[in-house]
Parts: sequence; structure tokens; C-alpha cells
Amino acid sequence: MQQVCSFCKKLITVNDQYDMPIMDPQTGFGICKDCVKNIYHFIEAHEEANEQKKQQDFADSLDDKIVRNKPHLIKKYLDRYIINQDHAKKVLSVAVYNHYKRMKYGYEHKDGTEIEKSNVIMLGPSGCGKTALLQHLAQLLDIPFAVTDASSLTEAGFVGADVEVAVRNLYYAADKDIEKTEHGIIYLDEFDKIARKSGENNSITADPGHEGVQQALLKMIEGNVVEFTARGQRKHPEAPTIKVDTRNILFIVGGAFVGIEKIIEKRLQSSDASIGFGAKVEGEHDKKQYDELIHHVSPEDLMKYGIIPEIIGRLPIICTFETLDVEALRRILTEPVNAPVRQYQKLLAMDNVELAFDNAALDAVAKKAIERKTGARSLRGIIEDVMLDVMFEIPKSDEPRRVTVTKKCITEGARPDVELLPQGTVIEYDEKANGKKVGEFDTDFDIDEAYGV
Repeated sequence: MQQVCSFCKKLITVNDQYDMPIMDPQTGFGICKDCVKNIYHFIEAHEEANEQKKQQDFADSLDDKIVRNKPHLIKKYLDRYIINQDHAKKVLSVAVYNHYKRMKYGYEHKDGTEIEKSNVIMLGPSGCGKTALLQHLAQLLDIPFAVTDASSLTEAGFVGADVEVAVRNLYYAADKDIEKTEHGIIYLDEFDKIARKSGENNSITADPGHEGVQQALLKMIEGNVVEFTARGQRKHPEAPTIKVDTRNILFIVGGAFVGIEKIIEKRLQSSDASIGFGAKVEGEHDKKQYDELIHHVSPEDLMKYGIIPEIIGRLPIICTFETLDVEALRRILTEPVNAPVRQYQKLLAMDNVELAFDNAALDAVAKKAIERKTGARSLRGIIEDVMLDVMFEIPKSDEPRRVTVTKKCITEGARPDVELLPQGTVIEYDEKANGKKVGEFDTDFDIDEAYGV
């Protein structure tokens, strides 16, 4: 049987289906195997050219990203939202800036030399601002950023989420763009929850949600091709998978690491004399404060806590957070752009109501948060409890009013003071704090213009 190829117009003797893979004898349409090969090679070349152009466009965009994300600019942006934690802001600002420069270097130098990743491990008490800082950093960055709860991960083969889910979350944060995914940032929250149960000692029992997860994360953090299914189901031979190279993904892990200060203190005390004239008497040693101890954390302390040495070696930068005192919590209530008090003031202003907190009330909220031992995350809940009845009653009337929250409202459960204002009064929320616009800085540049916000 003979058939003319509709593309190259050659007369093809069809001995089997592979001589003319596409053929319709009724219409006379057909494509020979040589044309099929040429079409396939053309499509491959076209996709490769598109991929190279995409990589080049991304490399060209890095120059602008490096200029806009210098460490001092990143820190000043974070200062708008996070109170204190200056050391942590500096560490993360430098880590992100170096991440951009590392990507730029990789594109410009193809000689095989590489700058190693500066993955970060963050330690700090609950409610000190770890997750909040990373969330605001994510809003600033022009590269994909994804947060994954490490406590939900399990070793492959056990019930729970595989470690690949962290990369899959980044893949979706990058709008399914593999090139962007391979240069993003992954934050593993609650990392202390996967510490080895037996601390530095080996365990003979199965530990699928702890040491097993750390072992599974090793290659991913160091840099390896991770394969995962698009919809998150378990991998099996028939499920289509997506491959992502993690060599250029920056990993940041964080957790409260409850009790690590005791490990640090014990190590520091062991260096003191324990016998003779210089010996420390039990009870004589004044217990050091958490903030003083946490800054002395070492890889040895992390290993005693239950983090395997291989993981510690892949997280070279240790970033520590301090506890928040009453003054810091009080500032969190009013100063940041998204401060809880300001949020409620904006909400009530929409009902033509002015909201005010006296200084004693703000101090009482801060002290109550410290008593709950949950840090800044409990501030909004405390205010919500106080404001619930007021927010329920206020919409019943359109009259302009002033609501004042006093110390008794916080400590004794008293109702806030409500005062009627003259008819015709219009309440407009004023973005002022101490005579200065919220988020305004005494600098020689315009941060809004620098970030395009």
C-alpha cells in the first residue's frame, strides 16, 4: 500500500503502521515517520528555547531585586510590622540578600563553582514574632515563599504528609512555575516538634514523625531533585509527577524549642568549677534569663535537644529571638501598621465611633498576655473579649460616640465607657502615632518608593 505524506509530499510504501504513523485512507491524509520525528524535534527545540528565555528573563530581573532588597531596606520594611527582634531582622535580611546574590552568581558563572546556601534555623519563645516576621517578609519578596508546618510531616510510608509537600506548597506559591519554584524560599514552622524523642541518644523504636522526618529532609535541604504529585496524593507508578531541583531553594526553619535554655545553662555551668575553693554551691548560682542564654546557643545544644547533626550542618545560620516584655507588648498593641488597637479603631470608625485605650489599659493587656505565656499572639484575643459586647451594641444606633477602654475593663471585666458626641460629628481614623505617620522613618530615602508600595 502506498500513501502520500501530506507534509513532505513523498510517496511512502506502507509496510506497517510505523511507516505512516498518522494515516486516514478515507481522506488521504497522512504523516510519515520522518515528518513525525521532525515535528517532535521542532517542539523540543521550541520548548528548550522558551525555557532558556524564561531563565534569562529571571536572571535579568535579579539585578532589580538585588537593588530593592538590600539588607537595610528589608529591615526598615520589617520595622513597620515587627517590634524589637533587631538581631533576627538583621540575620534574615542578610540571608535573603545573599540568596539573591547567590542566584545571580549561579547564572553568571557556569564554571562549576558554587556559593553554598545560607539556610537559617530560628529559635525563640512562643509568640515572639517568628512566623509574623516571615509572613511580612513573604509579602515583600518578589520570589515565591511558602510556609509548611513541620509537625504534620511523617517519614515516607507512614500516615501523614511526606516531606515533599513543602516543595509542592512552594510550587503552587510560584503559580506552578518550576523555574521560580527552584529559586524560592521554604519556611518550616514548628521545627522543634520533629526533634528526636530521645534527645542525643539513639532510639530503638520507630520514630516516623521525628528523627525519620529529619532524615527525609536531609537531601531536600542540601539540594536534590524532589519528585511529587501535582494534587498531593501518594506517589505511585501511574500518577504523573513534577520534578523540582532544590539546590537553589533557601530553607528557613523555626520553632520555640521549649526547654533548650536549660540545656544551654547546663553546658555553661559545666565549664565552671565544680569542686574546690571556686566551686558553685547549689542555689548560689543565679539563674540566667532566657534572653541571655538563648544567644549562647550552639550546635551542641541543638544536638542534645534532638536535632540530628546532619541537619544542623545544613543549617549554618542560627537566628535567635528574645522574649517580649510588657513595654514591647504595649508597643505591639499600638505602633505597627497592623497593630491590634489600630485595627479595632478602623472597624469602629466605620460605625462613626471613636475608640481609645488609656495607658493603664494597654499595660494591663500586655501584662495579661505575659501571664498567659503566649506572647503577642494572645493580644488580639484579650482585646476581642473586652470589645465583644461593645461591638454587638454599637450598630444599633448611628449616633457618633466615643468608646474608652480602661484598666478595669481588662482586669475586672467592666464595660468600656461610652460617651455620646455632638450630632454631626464625623469620626475619621487618623494614621498618626506620636505625631508621626505609622510606619514613617527618619531616613534619607523614601521606603515606599524603594519598594513600590
